[in-house]
Amino acid sequence: MSAAIVVAWLAIHVTGIFFWRWSADTIPLAIVMVIVQTWLSTGLFIVAHDSMHGALAPDRPRLNRAIGAACLSLYACLSYASLLPQHHLHHKETGRAGDPDFHGGDPSLGGWFLQFFKTYYSHGQIIRITVVALIYTLLLGAPLGNIVIFWALPALGAVAQLFVFGTWLPHRERETPFADSHRAHSIDVGPVLSLLTCFHFGGYHHEHHLSPGTPWWGLPSRRRALAVRAADRRVVEDQA
Repeated sequence: MSAAIVVAWLAIHVTGIFFWRWSADTIPLAIVMVIVQTWLSTGLFIVAHDSMHGALAPDRPRLNRAIGAACLSLYACLSYASLLPQHHLHHKETGRAGDPDFHGGDPSLGGWFLQFFKTYYSHGQIIRITVVALIYTLLLGAPLGNIVIFWALPALGAVAQLFVFGTWLPHRERETPFADSHRAHSIDVGPVLSLLTCFHFGGYHHEHHLSPGTPWWGLPSRRRALAVRAADRRVVEDQA
């Protein structure tokens, strides 16, 4: 499934940037491609996220890391080495002052996103993106507009998807208190919508914090397993 996400992303990326020909007839298809590419860009990050937890290739750590780094590079020239300790710190200090994903005192959507952006923005990333864009345009002849539409727009859309469904909604405080010290809610959506919004990291976010080594596609079954375990525990307690 991870390979399918990468291959599909590359197919749209290459086709859209290097071979797309604009006309009135191709605009509707381009819109669909950008929407799909936004979702696939979110998927690239989620594949890299699984590798950060060693879930992508558990028995081959070098391969696990290489694939994660490649996915982040394709997505938006992000540094795996920089994000890895930040993400593990998020799990260690979830919802507290040391959490790099925490809102820093402003729990509103805009304020929290600004804090999130400042935490993960780097000049190095912008330099790498610029270098790739120059190679695409000057050496490979890609139109700059195609790069913006088929790479930059999906990447920005994925940032919004990952933040809203993977950080803000699961970790903001509600009237209903957090279930435990993980300080994470699972968004109340069905499995299909959970997949479409953030590859299950919204609809099953609490389960992810309970079991970080479970890959995105295993989170629904992890919830079922946890429910069975809790039911068995209640039966034992009732019998006692």
